[in-house]
Amino acid sequence: MADLKYYDVIQKPIITEKSMNMMGEKKYTFQVHPDATKTQIKEAVEKMFEGTKVKNVNTMNKCGKNRRRGLVVGKTAATKRAIVSLTEDSKDIEIFEGL
Repeated sequence: MADLKYYDVIQKPIITEKSMNMMGEKKYTFQVHPDATKTQIKEAVEKMFEGTKVKNVNTMNKCGKNRRRGLVVGKTAATKRAIVSLTEDSKDIEIFEGL
C-alpha cells in the first residue's frame, strides 16, 4: 500500500447535478486516489477543511471505458470516488459554496 499524505488523497471535487443535490444533505463527492482507504479519506477531509466532522465515507471504483479511434482500441483510466457525509453540527465545505 502506498504511503499517502492527506493532501495526496483528495484529487478533485465531482460537480454533477446529482452531487449538487446531495449537498443539501451535507454529502460531498470527491475523486480520490485509487489506493486511499476510507479512514485516510476521513482524515484528509477533516484536515483540509477546518471545522468539518465526517460521519460516514462511501467509496466506489469506476472502471475505465473502452474507446476506439479508427482501428486503435484503448481504455480510459479507472477512478475512485468517495461520498463524504458530514455531521449535523459540522461546517460546510467552502469550495462548494459559490456553485
